[in-house]
Amino acid sequence: MVDVDGVELCTEVFGDRSHPPVLLVMGTGASMLWWEEGFCRMLADGGRFVIRYDHRDTGRSVTSGRGGPGYTCADLAGDAVGVLDAHGIPAAHVVGVSAGGALAQLTALDRADRVLSLVLISTSRAVPGGRELPPPAGEFMRFVSSAEADWSDTASVIDYLVEYARVLSGGRRRFDETAVRDLVRRDVERARHFAAVRNHDSLAGGELPRRRLSSITAPTLVIHGTADPMFPFGHGEALAEAIPGAGLLALEGAGHGVDRADWETIVRAVVTHTAVDGPVRAPRRNAGPPRTDVGTDVGCDPDTGA
Repeated sequence: MVDVDGVELCTEVFGDRSHPPVLLVMGTGASMLWWEEGFCRMLADGGRFVIRYDHRDTGRSVTSGRGGPGYTCADLAGDAVGVLDAHGIPAAHVVGVSAGGALAQLTALDRADRVLSLVLISTSRAVPGGRELPPPAGEFMRFVSSAEADWSDTASVIDYLVEYARVLSGGRRRFDETAVRDLVRRDVERARHFAAVRNHDSLAGGELPRRRLSSITAPTLVIHGTADPMFPFGHGEALAEAIPGAGLLALEGAGHGVDRADWETIVRAVVTHTAVDGPVRAPRRNAGPPRTDVGTDVGCDPDTGA
């Protein structure tokens, strides 16, 4: 447990402190457990000092109850820097997934001195600008608009989150329900007050940077699944276009998040990108013509950050 300006956050580290530090930032509505331990240990075995942590209102970190969040998206971005402070780390390679990727972008815009490089997974632009974005898949929209859970009933919550994970997987690969159900169950049972995670549903932006993504100087790698139903692949393409020199790594058939089937590929890419002698750019996939269908940027919207 660490104190970040009076806010108690739960963190966990893997590997040797003398190795290059990698800070893992999960999406809103998700605790550190979604950076699975096996993935973290693979990164550590690759010669990285890995830090994962619970956002406010997730896992073992401070909870606000169900009165609504007393914090903003900007505060969550500030927590990432606070975690580095608590561990005595001047700057780190920051890896974010989904809305955690947006928080990583905001950190790079607001505190460039603390970000050695960026790896942005399954995410979209944190600030507006650039070409129009494709909308979420129909199945995803149907689920988030109609599926419900009884948040007072643990079994109902677990069933809901497992089905949400199934939708996020994109449908092109086998969905390992047993493994996902076990992860969801551990996440729910570990939390101080799991229903408080719904506070992320009403997060305001707060004091966000006004600079454009083109001002990011940190070496950046975008990793995106070609079957992502929340942020279709065009979001990854547009994000890589917006950040100067960014590489783009496509995960064929992958949905939204960090699938176990992609651990080896992602870890290899992160280790290469965070090498002491500088990142090796991933090949850019041909973006094709600008898209004309309209989507939204990621921000901290909980429907785009679980």
